Amino acid sequence: MSLSGYKGFPTAAMLAALIVLIFAAGCTGTGSTVTQDGQTASVTDGFGRTVTVPSSPESVVCSGSGCLRYLVYLQGQDLVVGVDDIEKKEQAIEGRPYALAYGSQFKGLPLIGEFRGKDDPEKIIAINPQVVFKTGSSGTAYGTSAAEADKLQEKTGIPVVAFPYGSLRNDAEKAEMHGGLRAMGQVLGKQDRAEEVIAYIDATMADLERRTGDIPETERKRVYVGGISSAGAHGIISTEPAYPPFLWVHARNVAAGLGTAHADVAKEALVSWDPDYIFVDVGTIQMNGGGAIGELKNDAALRGLTASKEGRVYGVLPYNFYNTNYETVLADAYFIGKTLYPDRFADVDPVEKADEIYTFFLGKPAFEDLNSQYRSLGFAEIPL
Repeated sequence: MSLSGYKGFPTAAMLAALIVLIFAAGCTGTGSTVTQDGQTASVTDGFGRTVTVPSSPESVVCSGSGCLRYLVYLQGQDLVVGVDDIEKKEQAIEGRPYALAYGSQFKGLPLIGEFRGKDDPEKIIAINPQVVFKTGSSGTAYGTSAAEADKLQEKTGIPVVAFPYGSLRNDAEKAEMHGGLRAMGQVLGKQDRAEEVIAYIDATMADLERRTGDIPETERKRVYVGGISSAGAHGIISTEPAYPPFLWVHARNVAAGLGTAHADVAKEALVSWDPDYIFVDVGTIQMNGGGAIGELKNDAALRGLTASKEGRVYGVLPYNFYNTNYETVLADAYFIGKTLYPDRFADVDPVEKADEIYTFFLGKPAFEDLNSQYRSLGFAEIPL
């Protein structure tokens, strides 16, 4: 499906066409098998487990990092009858748009256990949801597995549908994300919404590619992102060598080649690279001294960087907060694209686009509420 001439975000017609293409290609991913007898459904989850669940359940709980976010994406937040403890805490800074949108609703619900999937089976039994969803990021200390799902199901007697959370970093993790959304959608009877979310993400990434894919290598800006949040706030040396927004707008990440996940680089390396533009994950302000922003202001070597001296340091919103906030990483990409290649994004107001994205995923705008958590430093030049 060509997106040539298309500007902005996918229309309803485009989303529908993309959904048809996905089904036509047979690209349904994991969590795709469902049979029904009227009162129950048999679903294959993201770990290949066959789970029998009630058809159209009316009460669910979500365990693990990011699980409740997927439920909000699928417009199922009103089905939640219990939450883990992160949803009940008062955060000094709340970086999860879904929690900003629906936190008051979630905070009053009963507790199912600790965050990152540390469930309390007795609490879940007392709440008695019809289905438990369980997820986490593969390869991390808070990932989940088929064995953990089986154990929780045996202890509670409640169907547990589990899946890896996935990401947009590579095709394998993207397939995990698709599978998780589809498995949850099939349990809830929200298959169409799951496909709509997947198609929207794909079409948005395709739009970024259309805008920037033909930029000659010699004209691609040299960039660096520091202060990347990863299980908390970090300073300027914290980066992502495969930072998705840079990949999607074809910027040249000076830290590329250091892996695909979070990395700490030597300050001397950053000075040597001397990128044209520096983007700062504004979650860094939670550190003493202002984190990466304080370092850029106060460290003599960093003050000498070209981007620092010439006013090309910008704030981007953190998207790693209890797993990936997909709506924020997509919004960041439009701001970065507009900053680096304004002629390619002449029709884009990054704040308006961000709220279009938040509204699609969450049902309401969230940019102002989210950015205010970070002193409104996102999507702005950071004065040094």
